[in-house]
Amino acid sequence: MTTSKPEKLPKVPGEAGKTAIQVIERMMNLLDALANQEESSSLKNLAEQTDLHPSTAHRILNDLVACRLVERGDGGTYRLGLKLLELGNLVKARLSVREAAQVPMRALHKLTGETINLSVRQGDEIVYIDRAYSERSGMQVVRAIGGRAPLHLTSVGKLFLASDDSSQIQAYVTRTGLAGHTKNSITELGKLESELNQVRQLGHAHDNEELELGVSCVAAQIFDDSGKLVAGLSLSSPTDRIQPEWLRLLQDTALQISKGMGYKPKLADTQT
Repeated sequence: MTTSKPEKLPKVPGEAGKTAIQVIERMMNLLDALANQEESSSLKNLAEQTDLHPSTAHRILNDLVACRLVERGDGGTYRLGLKLLELGNLVKARLSVREAAQVPMRALHKLTGETINLSVRQGDEIVYIDRAYSERSGMQVVRAIGGRAPLHLTSVGKLFLASDDSSQIQAYVTRTGLAGHTKNSITELGKLESELNQVRQLGHAHDNEELELGVSCVAAQIFDDSGKLVAGLSLSSPTDRIQPEWLRLLQDTALQISKGMGYKPKLADTQT
């Protein structure tokens, strides 16, 4: 005896999208309700504030707890999670560094005529969040804002890797395999460690045609008011056009941006 499969109901165009949007709206309403509470809030209170059935509110809150956007307190109460603080600090750092960097990096571009990039770290990559360039720079490729590149293949990425300890660097190598893009790419742990030691000693980093043949970069560190490395400022140029004096200009500009973020340099920073 065979049993027939239940007939599938026809899909309504756009229904899945509407459902997803509805869930997001409910999620945001719950987060807003929690944000309005000075202390933890009960499920009943949250359901009433958001006009949600308690079972619906409970299901969404459980998903938010799993994502660390919400924390479950005593007695089945809820409060905003630390993940929101982490995300908020990340956004704050990126927005503030971009704002502080815009005028100085455009001034540096005018002095050198070369492409100036502002980048931050996101996981195993750097993300370009701003740039100053012109068509006459002659660059084969100008990295778009929002573009990404592996840490070990870029000058800014090396700044961030140099701030990691040996176990973190080993974990990065394991995750990425140190894949290369050009014949100059660093693809061995020993060479990477040697390069990072040099970065720590000098306080700046180079990309010698490791991401793109014919293009070299030099990068300087940008710190926030707590002295944390939050971004890197890099100058990209055709290799045969790189000028040694640009490094000092780049470092001065990066320091200017850091000061704009509240960084108070040590005496050594102003003498290097």
